[in-house]
Amino acid sequence: MDIQLLLLTIGVSFILAVIAAPILIPLLRRMKFGQQIRHDGPESHLAKAGTPTMGGIVILLAFTLSYLKFSVINTDFYVLLVATLGFGLIGFLDDYIKIVFKRSLGLTPRQKLLGQLLFSGIVCYLLIQNGHDTSIGIPGTSWGWDWGGWFYYPFIIIMLLAISNAVNFTDGLDGLLSGVSAIAFSAFALVAIQATSMPAALCAAAMIGAVLGFLVFNAHPAKVFMGDTGSLGIGGAIAAIAIVTKSELLFLIIGGIFVIEMLSVVLQIGSFKLRGKRIFKMSPIHHHFELSGWSEWRVVITFWSVGVVLAVLGLYINKGL
Repeated sequence: MDIQLLLLTIGVSFILAVIAAPILIPLLRRMKFGQQIRHDGPESHLAKAGTPTMGGIVILLAFTLSYLKFSVINTDFYVLLVATLGFGLIGFLDDYIKIVFKRSLGLTPRQKLLGQLLFSGIVCYLLIQNGHDTSIGIPGTSWGWDWGGWFYYPFIIIMLLAISNAVNFTDGLDGLLSGVSAIAFSAFALVAIQATSMPAALCAAAMIGAVLGFLVFNAHPAKVFMGDTGSLGIGGAIAAIAIVTKSELLFLIIGGIFVIEMLSVVLQIGSFKLRGKRIFKMSPIHHHFELSGWSEWRVVITFWSVGVVLAVLGLYINKGL
């Protein structure tokens, strides 16, 4: 596989994001597309109210232009594009409704779920048409099972929904999701190379450049937030890459930060409903550390570091124990 092409894709996507962000940020500010802050969250976040959001447009724009330019066109290409832009569109609609109508709720949970199911269904249709392998392997081993499409495709739909929402939960601190996703995409780019999937490798490369370019403006103190536009698009891309490269279960390791974030929310809600008590000071878990006295930058750097460790561990396991 052409490593130079991957590096070129990263570079072009990065430059596009760095060029687009300074154009979009003033536009979002003039349109008063500012972030609404949770009043039950850390007090330090109240100062962020009004910071332009929907910056995920920058990520999706840079990703799309570079991916269309460099990727080979086949079924996997369309699977990756539909998952990324489809879920990104749902996030865009959610952000737009929140901001324009000045309310905390954008799309209703039912509307968001229907949208996610729609694009997940399209992804499954494309995979079926391409004769996608329906087996699921255990990373690092020759073990696996194939229960056929009746099990595999519902599993894929659940996977797309779970990963996109897990990634969405991770977006809560300046630069947190941008950095963690860049690490995860880097690992999956190497997984895709090993799986000889050029579309998946280029998709990961385009996303690496896009999120790193966005990080230039999203690092603390953030000049712009990505919103659901970016987080759901990123989640769709990561999930689709894992599916295309047949590394569905490997995501649990490489994407371990996302898994931890989602579990913290599930455990918090479950504990409160069953026992009337909270496990964490606030969920997702990155807010727990903030409320425990950690600086925002310390939380972000720690999560990035753990993300690197998990990515390396995932690559080691993928290579074969």
